[in-house]
Amino acid sequence: MEELLYALLEIVGRIDERQADRRRQRLEAFIGGILRGIGAMIGVALMGTVGVWILQYLAERNLPVISDFLAEVVTMVRMRIQ
Repeated sequence: MEELLYALLEIVGRIDERQADRRRQRLEAFIGGILRGIGAMIGVALMGTVGVWILQYLAERNLPVISDFLAEVVTMVRMRIQ
């Protein structure tokens, strides 16, 4: 029981030290925000790439109803990339 009390006091002491260091908290929050933004950017780029690949595949398969629409979309995307 006494060991548990000492462990809890140590945890509370660490929390106090961390709260006292506001500058470090702000820096960690800033870096975390930057990393989340970069991760979102990479994720959107990858999902967009996969989407374009799927559209190209469907357009090449010559599906009767949507192949013309998909061909136009792929053409517009290719023009936009260049």
